[in-house]
Amino acid sequence: MYPFKVNGNRDFPSVEGPHVSSPAIHKIVAEHVTKDFGEDGSNQTPAITDVSFAVDTNEFVTIVGRTGCGKSTMLNIVAGLLSPSAGSVTIDGVPVSGPGLDRGMVFQQASLFPWLTTIQNVEFGPANNGMRKDERRRLAQSLIELVRLEGFENKYPRELSGGMQQRVAIARALAVDPEILLMDEPFGALDQLTREDMQRELLRIWQQNRKTVVFVTHSITEAVYLSDRVLVFGHHPGYIRKELSIDLLRPRNEASKEFMEYYEAIYTSLD
Repeated sequence: MYPFKVNGNRDFPSVEGPHVSSPAIHKIVAEHVTKDFGEDGSNQTPAITDVSFAVDTNEFVTIVGRTGCGKSTMLNIVAGLLSPSAGSVTIDGVPVSGPGLDRGMVFQQASLFPWLTTIQNVEFGPANNGMRKDERRRLAQSLIELVRLEGFENKYPRELSGGMQQRVAIARALAVDPEILLMDEPFGALDQLTREDMQRELLRIWQQNRKTVVFVTHSITEAVYLSDRVLVFGHHPGYIRKELSIDLLRPRNEASKEFMEYYEAIYTSLD
């Protein structure tokens, strides 16, 4: 790790080059991942190229970059929803070949089943996995309490606000007890005040269950506020321009000098 300076005022811990070593040490390892889109080999559009990084167990890592830089593509490859054109992703040393119960996904839109109530949405995964009704009901109720939605168990998605729907989506993702939580701009569609509330709630939940989190956003403020480490993506095609460890105690003050220096460090890394 090497320091770099911003306006000569502060040294930041950063990682120059890919943060990759033995898969036995890390939870997630991406090595030289490239993804091309196109109908045939002669008409390919690269989305990301030669992306390498690693995520440790219990770490909160955020990918930040401009719209269209390939952030979501990379997340979908980790999720197993897309296959790389080249390179590989492993989890605990095992190559990712498709979706798995070890990974829970939360999207920008909550994507709840509109015909199911809050508690039924949360129960859906455990029910599909064969968990007994009384056990999955207890599990769902505990997760509803975790995301602070007591009293809304029997409400349908149309009866919930956007922020409440995302809380249900987080509870549903946690219901299958994934080792990894993958979040694709989950607060992007919310108003600013609700978004800030949800950021605080996510950190509270993460600090309780310590899942490994990979979070995608285009908000630099959100990245600094949430993360242990930030991967800054360049674009056309996407690649890692900078890795930056956020050495600030939580909860973080967005108005502090230190917070703003991290913000500027990321901002100046974007092309």
